[in-house]
Amino acid sequence: MVLSEERADSPGYPASVTKLMTTLLVLEDLRANQTTLRSRVAVTKAAADIGGSQVWLAVGETFTVEDMLYALMLQSANDVAVALAVDRAGSTAAFVARMNRRAAELGMSRTRFVTPSGLTYGKGPHDTTTARDLAKLAVVLCGMPEALRFTSAKRHILRRPLKPMEVLNHNYLLDSFPGCDGLKTGWTEAADASIVTTAKVGEHRVI
Repeated sequence: MVLSEERADSPGYPASVTKLMTTLLVLEDLRANQTTLRSRVAVTKAAADIGGSQVWLAVGETFTVEDMLYALMLQSANDVAVALAVDRAGSTAAFVARMNRRAAELGMSRTRFVTPSGLTYGKGPHDTTTARDLAKLAVVLCGMPEALRFTSAKRHILRRPLKPMEVLNHNYLLDSFPGCDGLKTGWTEAADASIVTTAKVGEHRVI
């Protein structure tokens, strides 16, 4: 049920909110037993070189899927998004194609992904979507307790040899709004600030 809308179908750039679709695909692979939370993901040069918000992965390092999902949701790590994309589909391009197929299946008819991270520059091309399409994606994620486990965490220690790294959630509504347990913030120069958020009180959830 839609409680309120304004320009719900106007196209815009989601920035790192794009990572919600990346997360959904990884979680669906987990449900399908195509990977596990303890499976290790190798860091490629493409991942290490991506730039923007990151956890400074180094080529040749490996991390568990679990650690990477925390880094993706809390730190909004672009390098993690690329590493997961390559791990799950063989290449970034193949993973983006998966993202667009899944978006079509969810009825996100005004959405076109071009990255697994939302990081784009200049005149683009940019990931493009609408508030209504993102709400459709959020409904699916909010029905997955394992998704909310990652989006609601306020901090996580990324287990890396010799130098553990603390990652902190960029969604400050987790501390300030009762019942908030997700979902994702974003920012790029083209997009400005973006957010998809949710809160639940009792049996009632709002996205």
